[in-house]
Amino acid sequence: MYLDSTKKTEIFTQYGQSATDTGSAESQIALFTYRIKHLTEHLKQNHKDYRTARSLTKLVGKRRALLKYLYDRDINRYRAIVKALGLRK
Repeated sequence: MYLDSTKKTEIFTQYGQSATDTGSAESQIALFTYRIKHLTEHLKQNHKDYRTARSLTKLVGKRRALLKYLYDRDINRYRAIVKALGLRK
């Protein structure tokens, strides 16, 4: 499995406020980014996997909505997470 509990804890520790901080926008954005990268690599090899393509599109939309929320609420937190994850925004 590509995403086990140790990897999730590592992501939440690095981008959230603690290892159990699963609800903050930063930790969710980081988790979505990790999943998006994994699905992108999968689709490069399996380009006819339409179900995964749809899931990827939905995940990108969720991440975009969270980024917009963070942008509206606190611009400094938004800039920090975009820089830390290397997103293009």
